[in-house]
Amino acid sequence: MSAPLVIVGDCLRDVDVHGAVDRLCPDAPAPVLAAESRRERPGGAGLTALLAARSSSRPVRLVTALGEDAESLRALLVGVDVVAATAVGTTPTKTRMLAGDRVLLRVDAGGLGDVAVDRPVLDAIAGAGAVLVSDYGRGLTADPAVREALTAAATRVPLVWDPHPNGAPPVPGATLVTPNMSEARGYVSEVRGYSTEVRSRGFPHEPAALGEALREHWGVDAVAVTAGSRGAVLRGATGTSVTPAEPARGGDPCGA
Repeated sequence: MSAPLVIVGDCLRDVDVHGAVDRLCPDAPAPVLAAESRRERPGGAGLTALLAARSSSRPVRLVTALGEDAESLRALLVGVDVVAATAVGTTPTKTRMLAGDRVLLRVDAGGLGDVAVDRPVLDAIAGAGAVLVSDYGRGLTADPAVREALTAAATRVPLVWDPHPNGAPPVPGATLVTPNMSEARGYVSEVRGYSTEVRSRGFPHEPAALGEALREHWGVDAVAVTAGSRGAVLRGATGTSVTPAEPARGGDPCGA
């Protein structure tokens, strides 16, 4: 069997409460949601791993941190081999209240404290056939031992890093880093100041310039700057390419 695809990152819990609204609260100008159904699923790196397991021919392993609700979260990750560091607290949970397809309110709860990274976590990264870092800024990718393991993995196998503004920077030698336009602008601004001249050049010249600046700064092979409906711009050592996006309407963008 092929070495697994290893997803490294922060697992979240997504809860959708669907219902209908036909009146307002008598004591406040707020809609009353008559809840009809509740759907729970893994979010963050957990959703990434679940989608990968459904489409990949190779085994998928999730390296993450889980807290006191680990058992219930593992039950949502069917088909995924979970290797978890132990943390205090509970998985960050995002609960969306929806009337039809419209989100009325999102309630955030939970959170993990200190994470104890142990040998099985590091061994899982070392045994990867490919690595995808799905960072949601919760601290796992900033752990020194995890970063050391990821840096070593980048010298052996393809390593793709999906960054987060509150997360750690990609490790040197990563094969591909995938910030969106807003993230890329923020990273470049932190590095050396963001040039309005670059921004005025428009698409695809702006994301190409951002990608080259970040590729050099991070010491990675390539940067793909995603730009929503306009597509993505890939900047590597040999040049630039543009991948257009096919229009999509409706649906849930989580995990896209």
